[in-house]
Amino acid sequence: MALPLNGIRILDVTNVLAGPFCSFQLALLGAEVIKIENPKSGDLARQLGADPAASRRLMGISFVAVNAGKQSVTINLKSPEGKKIFKQLVGISHVVLENFRPGVMKRLGLDYAVLSAIHPAIVYCAVTGFGQDGPLAMRPAYDQIIQGMSGVMDVTGTAEGTPLRAGYPVCDTIGGVTAALAICAALVESRATGRGRMIDVSMLEATLASMGWVVSNFLNAGVIPVRMGNENFTAAPSGTFRTADGLLNIAANETIQYEKLCDLLERPELKGDPRFCDREIRRGNRAAINREVEQALSTRGAAEWETLMTEAGIPAGRVLSVPEILAHPHLRERKFVTSFSQADSPQQVASGGFLFPGDSVAPKNPAPALSQDTDRWLGELGYSREQIAELRSKGAV
Repeated sequence: MALPLNGIRILDVTNVLAGPFCSFQLALLGAEVIKIENPKSGDLARQLGADPAASRRLMGISFVAVNAGKQSVTINLKSPEGKKIFKQLVGISHVVLENFRPGVMKRLGLDYAVLSAIHPAIVYCAVTGFGQDGPLAMRPAYDQIIQGMSGVMDVTGTAEGTPLRAGYPVCDTIGGVTAALAICAALVESRATGRGRMIDVSMLEATLASMGWVVSNFLNAGVIPVRMGNENFTAAPSGTFRTADGLLNIAANETIQYEKLCDLLERPELKGDPRFCDREIRRGNRAAINREVEQALSTRGAAEWETLMTEAGIPAGRVLSVPEILAHPHLRERKFVTSFSQADSPQQVASGGFLFPGDSVAPKNPAPALSQDTDRWLGELGYSREQIAELRSKGAV
């Protein structure tokens, strides 16, 4: 079977992470993604990542992470010839995705009003830090800044410490997923009505939307969230616990799970202890129940406890490092990582987190070299070899 977005062509005019992560998800869903890059150095992420040699080749590991399965076409959108080529590509595409600051595409003469006149069914998605309007609109979109402004940092860390950022660019990632969802919905509408639409994605608002329970607790109950470290604010005992060897997450959120935990830990008396006999009472005596649980956990290591608790129906899992989880047989069996072994630039790329049983959901090709598809697409648009050479000499492509 064809993947859901088979036949959809996307012009990806984005850089670094939020936009490229969006188009990577769409590529995994079957879309043809043409990455439009500046002719000089392309996406900034080509120069980022843990391998300096790869970055010097403009194939930085950060770029590889979210650009496999795409094509690379270089166009100077400031040149008249480049604008013409871009408009021609819009005419045969379904989606334009960009993450410039508000107003940049309008100054280039390539905003939604112009492009929708060329192709009324075009879906145009702009991903920015704060949206297309409002007092913060012109601020640059950096994940670290948005983590701080959104409240993510304020609810991360311990009560005694300072706010902490999440260990990866969570706001960029959420912004990309939000954009992909909105684009898919707009494509359904476009197919049905023949009319596209403009999509305005704010990374700040997408992040706040993902903080649903925390935000709702404040909006509807006036509860100001506080930092609780590795504790779960909804229940206890639910959090991260020390064992004889390693850390273990336990989520005994329901009464039946708590009772099973007490039995497994050979502490059945804790079920009737007046400090812990009710869910809300346990939350109020969080520190005390945690001490009892950790004392009992000290007899075995995290791996053994994980097995015992899983068998008993108690939600539990070890705290693993990135190398440990990527080496886990579960992910190998589900083919979470795709490897490309070409000699010049071997790549390993993580999946998008979803499967269609019976159909491969993996990038079809490695992340592209800069401009590797430019000549082919110019040829598709009717340009001759001589015309392409002239465009290159002018710096238009």
